[in-house]
Amino acid sequence: AVTGGAQMDGFIDLFSELITDAGIPSEFIFRKRAVELPGFFRPTKEWDLLVVKGRKLIAAIEAKSQTGPSIGNNFNNRAEEALGSALDLWTAFRERAFLNSSQPFIGYFFMLEECEASKRPVMVQEPHFEVLPEFRGASYLRRYELFCRKLVLERHYTAAAFLTSVAEDGLRGGFDTPASDLSLERFVRVLTAHLSAEI
Repeated sequence: AVTGGAQMDGFIDLFSELITDAGIPSEFIFRKRAVELPGFFRPTKEWDLLVVKGRKLIAAIEAKSQTGPSIGNNFNNRAEEALGSALDLWTAFRERAFLNSSQPFIGYFFMLEECEASKRPVMVQEPHFEVLPEFRGASYLRRYELFCRKLVLERHYTAAAFLTSVAEDGLRGGFDTPASDLSLERFVRVLTAHLSAEI
């Protein structure tokens, strides 16, 4: 798939390299193993990338993707999952589950397949109340953009990146950035700035 596991692994590799370049030794970077963090509403959650140094949580990154044609069936699941993970982590942080950790960087990285199913306008059902105006007629691509932006605006995540890729380009590693405030470059800048304060 254009946004399958191998491609997500590539981005996690990139983040890992950037973290070591920022001065964090590789032994403090965890992926695929030892990636569980305690929660408040559930015992643990696995993250895609963790930075834990000296018993302090420095960063946690979640990386997700979505391909067509079942994009519509999964949007709400993705939204609820991301919001639930953030609520769980920040509540656990408040309850000192991460000991004396200062506020960590929490990142959300999302890649969407750019296809007919993701670009066409989507109708909304409004039997009792009107939806917020930005959702009316918005495609799933636009919905994901709004979602990622609001995750940061409402401070559920420190930074979010939203990328799209068509099937042919995705196989070659190509991607587009629908919104500059959700670019990979901006995500990396916020991450590295946070890391520099922790070194």
